[in-house]
Amino acid sequence: MAVPELRPGMFTRLVTEIDRSAQLKTRTVLTRLAGAIERQAKVNASNGSHPYGTRTPARPGAGPAVISGTLRRSLTHTPVAWTGGGWETKVGTGGGAFPPYGRGRTPSSRYGLYLETGLRNGSTYPFLRPAFRFGVTIVAPQLYQAVFRPLWPRI
Repeated sequence: MAVPELRPGMFTRLVTEIDRSAQLKTRTVLTRLAGAIERQAKVNASNGSHPYGTRTPARPGAGPAVISGTLRRSLTHTPVAWTGGGWETKVGTGGGAFPPYGRGRTPSSRYGLYLETGLRNGSTYPFLRPAFRFGVTIVAPQLYQAVFRPLWPRI
């Protein structure tokens, strides 16, 4: 079998094609990962339910209970975008969502932060950090393997 002749520009073209393929696959993995983290954060932010003004069934250290569902509905992610140094997306609470109860009506982005990092009494009800850990340790390796595996020959 004859080996094809290496011509000027061939190597550069092949490396460029491989890089483009890897960039598209990386974007795909990150898009799916952001969606998985968002879904898990919504699950984590649904630890029981109770009416406004009553005691929460959620325990400190676990996700918060649902009162109106505003926090859960406000969880979202930004589109995956190239930032010059790599692909980027952000998962968290979207702006502009307010609960239908209360006098001060704190936006979900602010009370989500309070729940995640600590209330006045020091209790935390994390929902986003555990979702991130789940995404990075469980989902990301599976997505990476599913999307990139076809690049490598089976041995």
